[in-house]
Amino acid sequence: MVDTAVVGHLENISYLGAIAIGSMIFNFIYLGLGFLRMGTTGLTAQAFGSKNNEETISILGRALIVSLASALLLIAFQYPISKAAFYLVDSTAEVEFFASEYFFIRIFAAPATLSLYAFHGWFLGMQNAKYPLYLSLLVNISNVAFNLFFIYSVGMKSDGVALGTVCAQYLGLITAVFLYLKKYSSYNQFIRFRKIMLAEKFKKFFSINFDIFVRTVSLILVMSFFTAKSAEMGETVLAANTILMQLWMLIAYGVDGFAFSAESLVGNFIGAKDKPKLILVIKYTFFWGLALGSFVSAAYFIFDKSIIGIFTDNDEVVTVAMTYFIFVAASPVINSISFIWDGIYIGTTATKAMKNSMLVSAFVIFFPLYYLLIDDLQNYALWISLVIFMLARGVSLTVLAPKCIFGKT
Repeated sequence: MVDTAVVGHLENISYLGAIAIGSMIFNFIYLGLGFLRMGTTGLTAQAFGSKNNEETISILGRALIVSLASALLLIAFQYPISKAAFYLVDSTAEVEFFASEYFFIRIFAAPATLSLYAFHGWFLGMQNAKYPLYLSLLVNISNVAFNLFFIYSVGMKSDGVALGTVCAQYLGLITAVFLYLKKYSSYNQFIRFRKIMLAEKFKKFFSINFDIFVRTVSLILVMSFFTAKSAEMGETVLAANTILMQLWMLIAYGVDGFAFSAESLVGNFIGAKDKPKLILVIKYTFFWGLALGSFVSAAYFIFDKSIIGIFTDNDEVVTVAMTYFIFVAASPVINSISFIWDGIYIGTTATKAMKNSMLVSAFVIFFPLYYLLIDDLQNYALWISLVIFMLARGVSLTVLAPKCIFGKT
């Protein structure tokens, strides 16, 4: 959001488009590898709940090995990745130039970004939500500082935003290692490289994470499709949709706080075989998650134009954004249901059902609905399809819960 707000006030609207395209590429890459956090949380929480110290630390080792290997592959194949991405996205030459510049700088944050996923997931699985909070605050606040420094002091543009992200991510990784050593160094005595590298454990790790990977890639395809089709509608629509999507994602990250706690607590109670507490934490998570969603939705309805003004002072972009703001304002409550269920399903490692729900919602609902509506409704078709897609996810996960969640204990 800070990246968007900073470049949204620069003189050239192409910088905002570049951030949208560049961020879309990294969302596809990093969210696709988000299983490094999500899968690690569920597995760690269950090992922690069953008091298996050796397996608990081994899960962190496996997650870090996969993180670093994935990062090195991304850096090695950065040119083919960029070529494929810019081939698939139809944007202006100027936007593509700045987005390419952004991409080739930010790609070098991959080792830090993916390793942080592993640490975040492991800390949450250890029932420690404070360390991920500290890391998130540090990375985001330092990202703001680096952005402002590189843009206003050094004179960089969208490339300065990318460099700021790289610096913030490595600062976060150094801090994560420090926090681990500060509190969990006693677990070093349980490190057994042979146990970490056990084939059957990696098989389980990848089996669970493959379901999460397919689920996440399907979600990213929907979001990337949204950005790509926005770009085809021109720079103004792209800029407006980019701002609206930041607000759409804001509540996702807010409610994810409750979803993350569900991953951690649900996994712990599954490991401890404590069904009453499992049911209780699910009830509390939905109550507070939906309460937050309702609060944010009300704030969006009341302060709509003022909120958009934070991101840009371009009158044409503000006008277009206001036209579609109703969809963003309605989304917090609708989206909260599926976000919370995601956390619960990950905590129980019921990832296959979560994957199937996503596949149906994306490929049976979202894409067909968009192509059915696009000729008559244009940008409205994108937003209507997105809202119904999220509604379908929430409904399907609710229907599957009795068997996949409560039937596990």
